[in-house]
Amino acid sequence: MILPNAKTKLCGIIGNPIEHSMSPAMHNAAFEQLGLNYVYLAFCVSDVEGAIRGMRSLNIRGLSVTVPHKLAVMQYLDEFDPVAQQIGAVNTVVNDTGCLKGYNTDWIGFVRSLEAHISIRDKHVVILGAGGAARALAFGIKQRGGKMTILNRAEEIAMAQSLAAEIGCPWGDFSQLQPVTEADIVVNATSVGMSPLNDITVIETRYLRPEHVIYDIVYNPMETKFLREAKERGCRVIPGYEMLLLQGVAQFELWTGKPAPIDLMRTILKDRLMRKE
Repeated sequence: MILPNAKTKLCGIIGNPIEHSMSPAMHNAAFEQLGLNYVYLAFCVSDVEGAIRGMRSLNIRGLSVTVPHKLAVMQYLDEFDPVAQQIGAVNTVVNDTGCLKGYNTDWIGFVRSLEAHISIRDKHVVILGAGGAARALAFGIKQRGGKMTILNRAEEIAMAQSLAAEIGCPWGDFSQLQPVTEADIVVNATSVGMSPLNDITVIETRYLRPEHVIYDIVYNPMETKFLREAKERGCRVIPGYEMLLLQGVAQFELWTGKPAPIDLMRTILKDRLMRKE
C-alpha cells in the first residue's frame, strides 16, 4: 500500500447526500491493486461552484458527480465529451493540467452491461422513467442503434414528452403498457424499488413475458422486487450494480489511463452491497 504523500493524485465524489456511496471502496481497492499513488474520497457538497473552484486550486485529478449535481456542474467546466453534451448531464470530471472536461459514463456502464447479455441494435427498448438517469440510458440506446419508447408517471408526462422529442421516439404514461408487452428489453430507470421501499415495483410484472430482458438500474437491494418477479416469469434479468460497476470502470480509466481491475472492483462492490442487505 502506498501511503499518501505530496505526489498523491486525489480523486473523489461530490453529491448530497453522499454517505451511501460505494465508490470510495471500489476505487481505492483498484488503485491499491495496481500500485497507483491515488486516493479517492467522498465529499458532501452543496456549493457546486465552490467545489469546482477547489478542484482547480488543489489540482484534483478527477471527480465523480452524483445527485443532485449532474446538471449544475456543467456550467463550471471548460470542455465536454460530445455524448455528455448531448445527454446534458455530467457524472465524471477529468482535470488535465487545469482544463476540466466533463464526461458521462452512466451511459457507458449501461450499454456495456446490457450488451453483455443482448445486442441493442434494432431491439425495441422500453424505458420506464424520464429523469436524469433515463436521459443517459436513452442516448446510450440511440448510440447503439436501438429503438425505444419512453414511459413516465402521468403527473410528470411532460418530462417523457420532452426527452422523446430529443431522441425522436414514442412516449406515454404508465397506464399505456402495450409497448412493454411488445418490447425486447424493459428498463426501470426510476428509483422505485430502492431500499427501504423494496416492496414496490414500477409496473405490474404480469405484463412481462419470458422473452423479455429486464434491467433495473436500482442496485440497493441487489435484487429488487421487479427483478425477482421478472425472474419468476422466466425473464432474463440484469441487476443495477453492473451499471454502477462499469460506469466506475470507465471513470477509473479516464483518470488513470490504465485498464481497471474489473473483477476486483466487482467483488468489492458486491461485498459492500451484501453487507447492506
